[in-house]
Amino acid sequence: MYKNILVPIAFDEGSDAKIKAEIAVAQKLADEGASITLMHVMERVPGYAINYMPADYSAQARAAIEGELHDLAATIPGGVGLVIEGHSGRTILDWAEANGTDLIVLASHRPGMQDLLIGSTAAQVVRHATCAVHVLR
Repeated sequence: MYKNILVPIAFDEGSDAKIKAEIAVAQKLADEGASITLMHVMERVPGYAINYMPADYSAQARAAIEGELHDLAATIPGGVGLVIEGHSGRTILDWAEANGTDLIVLASHRPGMQDLLIGSTAAQVVRHATCAVHVLR
């Protein structure tokens, strides 16, 4: 069983079932009193695209995501919501290592041809994590 669990959350279209499954797996694998961190990584909008978006787009998106994560975390004993900016795979790995995570639970999302069996973020996390990783397909 695990004490410090990280659940990276992607708010893609139709991801509600995957999010519920990720949280359910994390709760089943958690020790009593475990910490479960629900993290969303906001990737930076490229400079060429940001000029076509409203000035407060990033702040509004972050606030909406933080609200959803807070609501989700409030339903989980030991749950905490967190939004971080960066590249999803690298940010998940860096945060997990810096915070003593002993399990990462994540879903594989929309793989491309190069990631036929597992999504690119999940593949990167599986290959490079220094802790246990549970991937949902």
